[in-house]
Amino acid sequence: MDIQIRNIHKGFGSFPALAGVDLDIHSGELIALLGPSGSGKTTLLRTIAGLEYPDAGQILFGGEDTVALPVQQRRVGFVFQHYALFRHMTILENVAFGLRVRPRSERPSNDDIRKKALELLDLVQLGGLEKRYPSQLSGGQRQRVALARALAIEPRVLLLDEPFGALDAKVRKDLRRWLRELHDKTGYTTIFVTHDQEEALELADRVVVMSRGRIEQVGSTDEVYENPATPFVFDFMGNTNILPGEVRNQEVFVHGTTTAIASTSSHAPGPVDIYVRPIDLRVADPGIPSFEAEILTTQRTGPVVRCEARAIESGVTLEIELPHLHFDVPLLKPEARVQLRLTNFSVFPKGAPITRQALPDVVSNAPAEYRERGRAG
Repeated sequence: MDIQIRNIHKGFGSFPALAGVDLDIHSGELIALLGPSGSGKTTLLRTIAGLEYPDAGQILFGGEDTVALPVQQRRVGFVFQHYALFRHMTILENVAFGLRVRPRSERPSNDDIRKKALELLDLVQLGGLEKRYPSQLSGGQRQRVALARALAIEPRVLLLDEPFGALDAKVRKDLRRWLRELHDKTGYTTIFVTHDQEEALELADRVVVMSRGRIEQVGSTDEVYENPATPFVFDFMGNTNILPGEVRNQEVFVHGTTTAIASTSSHAPGPVDIYVRPIDLRVADPGIPSFEAEILTTQRTGPVVRCEARAIESGVTLEIELPHLHFDVPLLKPEARVQLRLTNFSVFPKGAPITRQALPDVVSNAPAEYRERGRAG
């Protein structure tokens, strides 16, 4: 089922929860709505489901405008963070509930309902537990029941709101892998909400990054992580170092250096900000464009060594992450002076804010002059 979202606006009092959202979702796709609290991702999901009505705009399922349709007629399966199972019903009865409450003319026979519910319990790997009650299951098992119940109505679209948020880290990781396998088996168009970057990158075909009721960027997991379109996306997708830089003669320089780290045709001469992740800073070999820094602290955390350093020229404090066995590690001792290189980075206009209001209206296809992605050897 293709979904087209066109210029959706939704406000709660004076708060604009959604401010002109446009999005195309392809049939059979697994999409993640990713963003911090208050970004509008859950409001968008509930608007697609029919649990909220937009103030303006269209939501089309396969070309049909569903904005005026009540939730019962949209045929969406919705899975909540806290399961929302009926505690007085067995697992089998919970899964069968959506079929039993259908109008009499559309309701399958009791035998067919039971058969369908048992098949779904097998699909979510809970076969043999149909007589248990929710209180007799673990959190991960309850969430599987909730998914089976959502699938029982044969939805056109499957919607999941922070489905693993109430579970511990190991169970979340196991269920993520299981959900991806389940999606590949069933082929439902699926949209899930999360604030967990790792979860979105591991599960989704495409990621929709949201901030303050607008879409910052839409792309594959690789595109969003490797080529963030805005400062907000770069900052939200993980720890970020921001180095002052400058564009001179169509070349990018780290503040205080005389050797360019990249060429650019997208930025006017003048100051810029260079965004680089801790994992993309390395000790430079002689002759490689670099800048000088002093190591402040070094700490090993399992297989990773984390350092704090200070760029000598700019005074900016930096985070560095290296595998423990990396040859650079012996050099990264407190008070040591090292030359650092950038292996992967983005260049943005100086002082470009990470809040959405000051960014271009359309950033899923950000213009070239708004960003410059760089790689160095």
